[in-house]
Amino acid sequence: MKVSTRGDYAARALLSLALHESNCPTSVKEIAERTTLPQPYLEQILLAVKGAGLVRSKRGVGGGYVLARPAAEISLAEILAAVDGPLTTLPDEHDHCEGHCVLQEVWVGVSDEMGRYLEGHSLADLAARTRVGHAEVGGQADSAQGTRH
Repeated sequence: MKVSTRGDYAARALLSLALHESNCPTSVKEIAERTTLPQPYLEQILLAVKGAGLVRSKRGVGGGYVLARPAAEISLAEILAAVDGPLTTLPDEHDHCEGHCVLQEVWVGVSDEMGRYLEGHSLADLAARTRVGHAEVGGQADSAQGTRH
């Protein structure tokens, strides 16, 4: 599977918010600096994930973005779908060509497995894995709230 740049950047930005979880909004500039992502592109991506209900924003001085739900409730599948649409698009029509039905079953199976795999990785899980050996990021390594094991 190849993840789009938008999908990768969205996941990195939301992971940064999860790692530095706070009730105070984080500015786009700060997220861009922490993740080394280009700020103008990041602004577009954050608007897309906001539209999907994954983050909330506050305007003005002290404004920025916060996760809209606990990190344990936001999966990689949701993040990728927010910026790229459905994870896979499969042909709806059956053209009755040789082997088409069998291949269609395989493509559906691959899509289902990929979706389950990405759903199984929450921001809280990823934040906890990132913190291992990196205690300076977001506080103590074993204090990841809402982590699923």
